[in-house]
Amino acid sequence: MTQTISDQFKPVVGILMGSDSDFDIMKAATTVLDDFAVPYEVSVISAHRTPHDLETYATSAQERGLKIIIAGAGGAAHLPGVTAALTLLPVIGVPVFSKKLSGLDSLYSIVQMPAGIPVATVGIDNARNAALLALQMLALSDEVLMQAIKAFRLGLAEESRLKNENIKHKLRAKS
Repeated sequence: MTQTISDQFKPVVGILMGSDSDFDIMKAATTVLDDFAVPYEVSVISAHRTPHDLETYATSAQERGLKIIIAGAGGAAHLPGVTAALTLLPVIGVPVFSKKLSGLDSLYSIVQMPAGIPVATVGIDNARNAALLALQMLALSDEVLMQAIKAFRLGLAEESRLKNENIKHKLRAKS
């Protein structure tokens, strides 16, 4: 019998944030992973204030069983890039909104990685999509998870069809 990701209790996804102020955004990733019963760990580690802690975290991630790291940060947003430089695991960056530049500073910081050190990047404040991307990566070697994602996508399609019908109904009622 093949063991699936949801059969284990050891975290396979690491969720990093540069500050506890990023948690309101990053908790969306935990919700998605909970919904799919994928174990994860959450840590606050600053690339700027605690670089040695980040080095320890990133260099030990694979041996601790992690398969993917989701890293969210605002402002200069070096956390995803430095993490990617320190591990061979895939890193998904979540640019976090900032008041001064509306999150564009974070987005630009994360997507401007040098050749050879990739960071997958989702939209500003979109930790939900980061978790969904992580699930798709994990599902490549987990058929049970792949089927759960297929069911999720079918649900999204059905929601969209219902919205279409609701609009048509409103238009008919207006006439």
